[in-house]
Amino acid sequence: MVSSRRKFILGSARTIGLVALGGLVWSAYVDEVTASKLLLRPPGALQEEDFLKTCIKCGLCVEACPFDTLKLAKPGDNKPLGTPFFEPRDIPCYMCPDIPCVPVCPTQALSEKAVSTNNELDINRAQMGVAVVDAKNCIAFWGIQCDACYRACPLLDEAIYLEYSKNERTGKHAFLKPIVDSDICTGCGLCEHACVTKKPAIIVLPRQVALGEVGDHYIKGWDKADDSRLKNAHNKVNKTEISKEKAIDSLNDMEGLLDE
Repeated sequence: MVSSRRKFILGSARTIGLVALGGLVWSAYVDEVTASKLLLRPPGALQEEDFLKTCIKCGLCVEACPFDTLKLAKPGDNKPLGTPFFEPRDIPCYMCPDIPCVPVCPTQALSEKAVSTNNELDINRAQMGVAVVDAKNCIAFWGIQCDACYRACPLLDEAIYLEYSKNERTGKHAFLKPIVDSDICTGCGLCEHACVTKKPAIIVLPRQVALGEVGDHYIKGWDKADDSRLKNAHNKVNKTEISKEKAIDSLNDMEGLLDE
């Protein structure tokens, strides 16, 4: 009897322990998946899903980085363990022309092709992320002159440019508002690193998080390449029973209400 009770208690304790461990593992997995959506990867990184399948967590890219920008995710970071990432506010990507972190990748999780022009490495083709301005907290949008992010941008007047407008509040000053061109921004984070506010008013986010997606059913009529997609398009009208009636006939019957 005592032996059976002891076995029962031990078995219950093991079950509870396994359930608790499973909960911790699942919680860590959820945290990592959530965090990975906001991670900034090195230049040339494949799309996140493909990157995680391809990266073997060797750390060669981290060793190759001359500025210690790249880190390997460790336990407690709530990021996919062993994968490389960087935090611009801490150390941004300094846009090395030879991009040393990419050629050393043994699996092409960091693709040379993605950051090359005419078979030559071109850091300006990197798409690590895109900078997003918090217009409410950026002091340039308050009317205080600040161009720290603009000056820090390695693609001066291209990835970030200044938009001039009159300050109606004072009547004699001008706004110099930083505007990001998402087509050119590489996501290096030098702007976020340079931002003068306590919490940066310009931050770099993964492109799939920062940018919307219009959808194929919208056409830019002024863009010849985009407009050409209409060349073989056909007009199709869907007809239903209600569409055969006049609009006024399809309205709710108000007769009974009007009599009251």
